[in-house]
Amino acid sequence: MTTKKFSPARLLLWAVATLALLFALCIALLLTFDWNRAKPWLNQTVSEAVGRPFAIRGDLSLSWQKSQTDQDSWRRWVPWPRLSAKDIVLDNPQWAKTGPHMAEIGQLTFSLSPLPLLAHRIVLPELELNAPSIALERQQNGENNWTFASSGPSAWQLDLQKLVLAKGTVRLLDPVSKLDIKADIDSLPATSAEGYGIGWKVAGTFNKTAVSGDGKAGAVLSLQNSSSPYPLQASVRVGKTAIAIQGTLTKPSDLAALDLRLKLSGASMSNLFPLTGIVLPATPPFATEGHLIGKLNSAGGDWIYEKFSGHVGSSDLSGTLEYVAQKPRPLLKGTLLSNQLRLQDLAPLIGADSNASKANRGDGVAQPSGKVLPVEQFDTTRWGSIDADVKFTGRKIIRDKELPIQDLVADVHMKDSVLSLTPLNFGVAGGNLISNIKLDGSNKLIKAEIKMSARHLKIKQLFPALESAQASLGEVNGDASLSAVGNSVATLLGASNGEVKTLINQGTISKFLLEAAGLNIGNVVISKLFGDKQVKLNCLASDFAVSNGVMDARTFVLDTDDAIINIEGQVNLAKETLALTINPKNKGLRIFSLRAPLHLTGTFKDPDVGVDKGVLALKAGGAVALGVLAPAAALLPLINIGPDQQSNCAGLLADARQKPVAPPPGKTLKPKTPR
Repeated sequence: MTTKKFSPARLLLWAVATLALLFALCIALLLTFDWNRAKPWLNQTVSEAVGRPFAIRGDLSLSWQKSQTDQDSWRRWVPWPRLSAKDIVLDNPQWAKTGPHMAEIGQLTFSLSPLPLLAHRIVLPELELNAPSIALERQQNGENNWTFASSGPSAWQLDLQKLVLAKGTVRLLDPVSKLDIKADIDSLPATSAEGYGIGWKVAGTFNKTAVSGDGKAGAVLSLQNSSSPYPLQASVRVGKTAIAIQGTLTKPSDLAALDLRLKLSGASMSNLFPLTGIVLPATPPFATEGHLIGKLNSAGGDWIYEKFSGHVGSSDLSGTLEYVAQKPRPLLKGTLLSNQLRLQDLAPLIGADSNASKANRGDGVAQPSGKVLPVEQFDTTRWGSIDADVKFTGRKIIRDKELPIQDLVADVHMKDSVLSLTPLNFGVAGGNLISNIKLDGSNKLIKAEIKMSARHLKIKQLFPALESAQASLGEVNGDASLSAVGNSVATLLGASNGEVKTLINQGTISKFLLEAAGLNIGNVVISKLFGDKQVKLNCLASDFAVSNGVMDARTFVLDTDDAIINIEGQVNLAKETLALTINPKNKGLRIFSLRAPLHLTGTFKDPDVGVDKGVLALKAGGAVALGVLAPAAALLPLINIGPDQQSNCAGLLADARQKPVAPPPGKTLKPKTPR
C-alpha cells in the first residue's frame, strides 16, 4: 500500500479553500441568525455593566454594508455590521422622581467599524436615535442618574463620530441648580439654507422663575475632529432675562471654535450670575449685542465677548470682555466705555436706586422712608468665585444741574474676594475727586478702607444753581481716610473711623454768601439791590475726626478780611442726624447785624436750618427797652464792632495739610486735642 503525498501548493490551496468556506459559513450564519435570541444575553450584560436594568423590548436585527468612509481604500471591501434595536429602556435609580425609566428610545441604529476592534476601539461612524425620551436628574447631595456603576478603567475606547437625531424629548431636573426644564425636539423640512435640521422648544423653571424658548440646530452633529461648522440658533427667556444666539460650533466634542452672535437683555446684570457664573454688579435694565467666540478646556474655557454695544438704563455701554479659565479662580478682564453716562444709572451699584427700581431688578432691599444712606446689603458670597481686572470709562455724565460731576474713570479689581477700585476718579467742578477703595469680602462683614482726595474743585462750579456763587473764585481741596466694618453703605459709614479734612488757601468768595450767613440784614438787602462784590478769602480749613460713625468738627473755620465763621458740632452717620452750630463773627462795623448763631439740625432726609431764637429774643428785647428811652439808641444792639481775636490761618492750613489717617477696619481713632 502506497501513501499519497500532497505538495505544498496543494496544501496552501486546501487551506485557502477551508478559510473561505468557514468565512462563507460565518457570513451565512450572521445573515440568517435570529439576533432576537441574543437579547437576553445582551440585556443581562448591559444591566450588569451599568448597574441598572436594561432591556431591548423590540426587534433586534443586523445587516451589512460597505464602508462609508474608506471608499478609496482596500478597507471598502470589508463589510460593516449595522445594528438596529427597537423599544429600548434603561431604568432610573430608585430615588429618581422623573419616572421609572431614565431613557426610552423608539429605535437605535448604528454602524460599527470592524477593524478598530482589534485595537480595543469601538468606532461608531454614525449613531441614529429615533424618538428618544431622556430624563436627567440630580439629587440635592450631588448624586445623579447619568453616572453608572464602574468596575474600574476599561481597556476599550468609544469613538462616536456622528449623532443623528430626528425627534424626542429631554428633561433635566436639578434641585442643586434649581432647574426643572423639558425640551421637545422635532425634525425640520430639508429646505433650510442655513443647514438646520431639527427644531426645539424648551419650557420649565429655573430658580422658581419661568423658562421658555426655542431654537434650531443641524440634524447631524459631527463629533469627530471635523472642520464642518454645526449651525446653532436659540432664543431663551429666564424670567426678565433674555438670551439670543446665532452662529456655528466646530468640533462639538470639545466645544471648540464657538462663533456666535450673542444678545443679552434683562432687569439687572447681577441676575446673569446663575446662568453664567460671572459676578456682575446690580444695574438698571440692560441690553447688549456682540460677538462671542471661545472654546472649552480642562479648566472651564476661554471666552471673548468682543465689540459689544448696548445700553444700561439710559446710558450707552460698549467694550470687550474676556473670560479666562484658570486656577484657583477664573479671570474676567476687559474695558468698558460709556459716552453718555446717566449718573442715576450708577445708583443700583450701591443700592441707592429707588424702591421701584429695586423691585424691578428683583434683588434689592426696600429703602426705609426715613433713611438716605443705602441699606441694601452687598452679596459677598459670590466674590470668591472669580477674579476681575476691568477698566470703565464714562466720558460724559448726564446729571442734575446741582451736581457738578463731569466724567468717571474706574479700575475695578477683584482678587480672592477682595474688591478694589484703584482708582475711582470723578471729574468734579473743574477738578478731580480721586478715590482708592478696598472692600475685603472674605468674611460675612466687609472690611473697608477708603482714601479720597479732592483737588482743584472750583467754588462757582460746586454751586451751579446758586446765582451769587457764580462771582466766586477759589478752589477747594480736601482729603479723607476712613475704615469700617459692615455690609452696606449705611452700616459701613455708620461704623466708620478716620479723618476728613478740607482746605481753601487762596481766592475770593461772594460777599453776599458771607453776609447771608452772618444775618446782616441791611447789607443783604443792599447786595440784592445793588449787586454783589468779592471778599478776599484768607483761608477755609476743616478737620473732622470720625469715630464709630460720628463726625466731630475739631476745626471748621472760614476766615476772610470781613468775617470769621466758626462751625462746631457733630454729624452722626449712623443715625443720619445733624447737630452743627454756625457762629459768624464780623471783623468790621456792620449795621443791622444780628450776631445770632445758626443751627443746622434734623436728619439727612429732613434737615433744618434755624436762628438761635434765644439770642434773637435778647436782641429784640434790648432794642425795645432802648427805644423807650431814645429812638436813635435802638440801633445800638444791631451794630457789630467785631471781635478782637483773629483766626490763625497759618496754623489751620498747616493742620489741614497733614494727611488724614484711619485705623484698621473695626478699630477706633485715637483722640486728638483740637486746636
